[in-house]
Amino acid sequence: MKKIRIVTDSSCDLNNEIAEKYNIEIVPLNIAFGDDIYADGEIEKAEFYKMMADSPVLPKTSCPSPERFMRSYEGEEEEILVITLASKLSGTYSTAVLAKSMFEEEYPNKKVAVIDTETGSIGQGLLIVKAAQLAEEGKGLDEIVSIIESLKNDIVFYGSLETLENAIKGGRINPIAGKLINALNFKVIVKIGNGEVKPCDKARGDNNSLKKVVENVCSSIKKGEVKSLAIAHANCLDKALKVKEMMLKNHNFKSIMISEVGAVMGTYASKGAVLISVL
Repeated sequence: MKKIRIVTDSSCDLNNEIAEKYNIEIVPLNIAFGDDIYADGEIEKAEFYKMMADSPVLPKTSCPSPERFMRSYEGEEEEILVITLASKLSGTYSTAVLAKSMFEEEYPNKKVAVIDTETGSIGQGLLIVKAAQLAEEGKGLDEIVSIIESLKNDIVFYGSLETLENAIKGGRINPIAGKLINALNFKVIVKIGNGEVKPCDKARGDNNSLKKVVENVCSSIKKGEVKSLAIAHANCLDKALKVKEMMLKNHNFKSIMISEVGAVMGTYASKGAVLISVL
């Protein structure tokens, strides 16, 4: 049975336990505060959120180089599966594809497949875990690619944003309107899918916003379905645990993953965001 190497990028927000369990190679994106450039993960997440709050402008994210991806493809495995952040949100997918061409030219006996998840963070993470499980079951590369491509449409992914501070800094929302929304304690609810992050609702206060997000996710689960659940938090573990309790009151899950929102998604979501995804 051939072993398959699983590679992804750091936007996946997988926790270390899951990454180590399935031997997933994570290629870091880059985060820049002015002239200071860091590999994603180089800064502790709590410190990252503090640096971002203290900065008058948003940090900038950039995709890894093709050479960095090529290094991640190296190993004893003859087949490599790369699962990336949505191509509409980042150039990471295109870079991984370029690296695939360069790598296969250099190593013609090896095969690389690259999947655009059309999502990110824990939605991407759930697809990666599923791919790793399929590889452990002995499925071949082509079969895994086919299954993951078909499962992309099954990902349900919503989030609650604590503040619009970063949307204001990034010029994505009028500063006056954004500050008014924050002052009124409205939390924006977003839906992530098809390569986009779109506001879909709002609620006043944390409790109401978390309740709405849970309702949106739970309404997608049919009676009797048992799915995998992933929850990510932007430096607010208490909210993530609260969401877990709320979800378990509605459904049982075959697995539950709780992780932190990393620098890539965190740059746009801001501290205090909670994301929920099921597959």
